[in-house]
Amino acid sequence: MAIKLSILDQTIVYPGETATAAFQHTIALAQRAEVIGYHRFWVSEHHDSGFVGGSSPEVLISHLLAKTSSIRVGSGGVMLQHYSPYKVAENFNVLSALAPGRVDLGIGRAPGGLPRSTQALQRGVKDAPSLTEKIEELGAFIHGTLAEDHPLYGLTASPKPELPAELYVLGTSVGSAEIAASLGLPYVFSQFINSDELVALEAFETYRLQFDCSGGREPLPIFALAAIVAETDEEAVALAGDHTQVKIHLESGRTLTVGTVEQAEEYGRQSNEKYRIEITKPEVTKGSKETVRNRLLELQQKFGVDEFIVTAAVPDIEKRIRSFELLKEAFAEVSVAG
Repeated sequence: MAIKLSILDQTIVYPGETATAAFQHTIALAQRAEVIGYHRFWVSEHHDSGFVGGSSPEVLISHLLAKTSSIRVGSGGVMLQHYSPYKVAENFNVLSALAPGRVDLGIGRAPGGLPRSTQALQRGVKDAPSLTEKIEELGAFIHGTLAEDHPLYGLTASPKPELPAELYVLGTSVGSAEIAASLGLPYVFSQFINSDELVALEAFETYRLQFDCSGGREPLPIFALAAIVAETDEEAVALAGDHTQVKIHLESGRTLTVGTVEQAEEYGRQSNEKYRIEITKPEVTKGSKETVRNRLLELQQKFGVDEFIVTAAVPDIEKRIRSFELLKEAFAEVSVAG
């Protein structure tokens, strides 16, 4: 089966850059992605960060839909644990009515920020439902299928679009795969956050084995990764730079990926838990068209996926766009050769 290529852009605000410039780069990338045939374009959600501009994916999605005409646009993802499923359903119903058949609603499990931002987002909330319950309720509001025994039965998330947003569950663990499977929803494993291939293999296996087909759907596994493509392997390595990935392991058992050691230390301070910090090299697939194409074909076989959602942390916007152009060319050449 032909591979679908999609993009996740995090609207990173690089040193010396303004948030306005970062958003303009996101817009430019989305427009170019549409022209060269990418399947979908997603944006992320992060809070209390000077490094990432996308704190409100719904607002950014609305603007990107207006600046494009055919590419699917969505969230990768909305951190539903912070919000009312009803309000999220209303937001995405508005987006779906504005751009029928073009809106994706990816749901993430991570907090998307430090404990202080989580506290601010959830202020006054007590005894919140589980994330699984929230996703189930969100889907019911979007599709107008709230059960008769639900305390809010009869309530409508208006407007009612002709084609509702498509729901996806995002994650980096077996637990997130279990949620997606139990709800019969597409599942995206984010390797650029958790590069442990054994975890990814177990997550996808669990997803397929436990998938609830009662709604008439089949499992749809998707793989998200960081990739940088250049004219040569050497140039791609140079573009990737010498970055590190910082993880904080909390005493409660949670592990989170943050941007810097300073953020990890601040997260630990705000959590009031004992913690340890782990610094590793991020997993980035990098190289020429041939090198990256071969690696993605290998991943396709290993994980049984036919869609890749790709993110590329390249500060120079022209080189970032060129990386995605080369990636698309790489697989166009496979199609022609086949």
